[in-house]
Amino acid sequence: MARTAARRGGGGVFSFLFWLAVAGGVAAVFVFAFFTSAIERAGPASADTAFMVERGATGTSIAAALEEQNLITDALLFRIANRLYAGGAPLQAGEYQIPARASVKQIVEMLAAGDALQHALTFPEGITVAGAMRIIEESDVLTGDMPAAPREGTILPDTYHVQRGMTRAALLQQMRDAHDAAVAEIWAGRAPNLPLATPDDLVNLASIVERETGIAAERPLVAGVFINRLRRPMRLETDPTIIYGVCRVHPERCRDGRLVDAQGNRRTIRASEIALDTGYNTYRIDGLPPTPIANPGRAALEATARPAETNALFFVADGTGGHIFAATLEEHNANVARWRQIESQRLAAERAGR
Repeated sequence: MARTAARRGGGGVFSFLFWLAVAGGVAAVFVFAFFTSAIERAGPASADTAFMVERGATGTSIAAALEEQNLITDALLFRIANRLYAGGAPLQAGEYQIPARASVKQIVEMLAAGDALQHALTFPEGITVAGAMRIIEESDVLTGDMPAAPREGTILPDTYHVQRGMTRAALLQQMRDAHDAAVAEIWAGRAPNLPLATPDDLVNLASIVERETGIAAERPLVAGVFINRLRRPMRLETDPTIIYGVCRVHPERCRDGRLVDAQGNRRTIRASEIALDTGYNTYRIDGLPPTPIANPGRAALEATARPAETNALFFVADGTGGHIFAATLEEHNANVARWRQIESQRLAAERAGR
């Protein structure tokens, strides 16, 4: 009888522990379900809201800021969710666009993934270093001191997507790295027997091609003309090198890389400037100028590395925004006369319309 009683007693303890475990499990399921519901519930924000996570911010400070801006209702819940879904790892710095009614889970996942807003900064093909540095300096997205200006022709013009808070030095380095990678790739695939000794020569000539035409289909032809001249050799005699040199020697005559008169209106090159030896004027010097005159884009680099096969040695504006090419001086002079007639008619029409 004593043994039977003992067994019954043991069974009671076991039964109690079993039901206690069941109750604990049910409670855990209930708590988990409640927690899951809470973090997946739509948030309080009624509109999309920009939210900034500063570098070095802690999960606690981020949670407090989110609650203060009424993007979440419970900072503690956010911190727990951060532990669960991001392992408590530091959330990524940057500017975020928090959607209206975003849940705690959505916000945690967004910040953990670093899914921050990207701001586009565009540097046009053929921009000078001075122009690029001005864009970098005036940006209200970038932070930090202005870095030293790099050499002309060492950055790649493009549209760069940056996060708010990126430093100016970091963006400039990204542009330099992009340039180096593009030039290395394009130089490796260049046409054989070009009269260009180094990648720097490629960039130098490409900068002239870039400033001579903005028409993509013309770039290989323009490059072909200059390659033919270098092979002869003939002086390049290209107007953009005159303008670049004048702007270096007489910056008061220029604005944004363009020649201007005393009233600030854009003007053409003067005869005295064609004769001016600035060190860059290819009407006065042989071969390439001492440095690039701008920062060529990828398309100009590619056109210069693989120029069109042409017998043309000259080109002049055709009056429609493009150029007309010629293989002989006689053809070229006729094209120049035609262009001057077009220009005279245009100026007469402008005066008549005043």
